Amino acid sequence: MVFRVSALCGLLLSALPAAADVFTFETPSGNIDCVVGVGGDSSDITCTIYERSGPPARPRPGSCRGTWGHSFEMFSRGAVRMICDGPLRNGSAQEIAPYGVTGAPGGFECTSERTGLTCRNEDGHGFFLSRRAQRVF
Repeated sequence: MVFRVSALCGLLLSALPAAADVFTFETPSGNIDCVVGVGGDSSDITCTIYERSGPPARPRPGSCRGTWGHSFEMFSRGAVRMICDGPLRNGSAQEIAPYGVTGAPGGFECTSERTGLTCRNEDGHGFFLSRRAQRVF
């Protein structure tokens, strides 16, 4: 399937206030996948990068005993949170986000490029994920 901006806009318009819709997409390389939850009052996105190099975007907290630096989560508003977990492959993405395409899943702006995936929320917070570097802003 193809990451279509029109399909994503349709998803936004069809979200019911009392219910949440969930959909997934991945980059063409298959190295990054994302899960988007769209609800009436708020949306969330969690993206995982499976193979990466270099230091993580933020230092590992002392409470993290699992794998660190692979999973990033944010809501429609507010800062990005990194998740302490092992990178488990979803493998069931509904959409492929072709390089050069920007979509607005759940109100998040995500741009898929050969250099990586950038997603930001309504407050301008977000993350950039690539094999070589991960950044939180």
